[in-house]
Amino acid sequence: MNKKKIIITVVIIIVLIFVIFFIKNNYKKSEFGNNITNKSIEEIENYILNISEYDAELEIEIQSNKNTNKYTVHQIVKDNIYEQEVIKPENIAGVKIIYDGENLTVENTNLGLKKLYEKYNNITDNILWINSFIDDYKNSNESKITIKDDYVVLETKNKNNEEKYNIYKTLYCDKNTLKPVKLEIKDKNKKIRVYISYKEIEINSLQEGILAFKLKNIFYSEY
Repeated sequence: MNKKKIIITVVIIIVLIFVIFFIKNNYKKSEFGNNITNKSIEEIENYILNISEYDAELEIEIQSNKNTNKYTVHQIVKDNIYEQEVIKPENIAGVKIIYDGENLTVENTNLGLKKLYEKYNNITDNILWINSFIDDYKNSNESKITIKDDYVVLETKNKNNEEKYNIYKTLYCDKNTLKPVKLEIKDKNKKIRVYISYKEIEINSLQEGILAFKLKNIFYSEY
């Protein structure tokens, strides 16, 4: 075999190695995505309910009895740390909260203000977090999952009867990627009170491997 043939053979081998690596990598990423038709409804449900970490930009619309308020928020959940920063509206932009499971840090990045609240009560059950929906779904006997059009739809009901504005919850996930697309929260009369649209989101599920800003105090102060 001459030198030219040896070089060609080596190049072909290198290309094949990269192709194999690329295919394996993308297969793993799309295992619960493009191959969803090969998954049972139970596997799909377990995947979504085991979302453990995510980085997302949310558009939130809150419908009170008097008016509608809109917010853009950036949320990050990683290593049991919950972070949330308000992007819009401008008058509260830069307000950021970090919750580590014990202490709550509230800061305004625009004004350079920061305050620490030690031994703070768990705030990760705030309705704006995906984990709040997941907890309700797991603990309710009225939860169900269906596939409708382009969505995997998970529906549940809040067991707390005192929460008259936070009763019915519906999470829509993309049928191909299983990423959350939107979340609807309805009151006892099944009127939408909170509508969350996930404009950008990257998730990590346990099967692959807080800033719970008390907006509730702001959102529902008008009721």
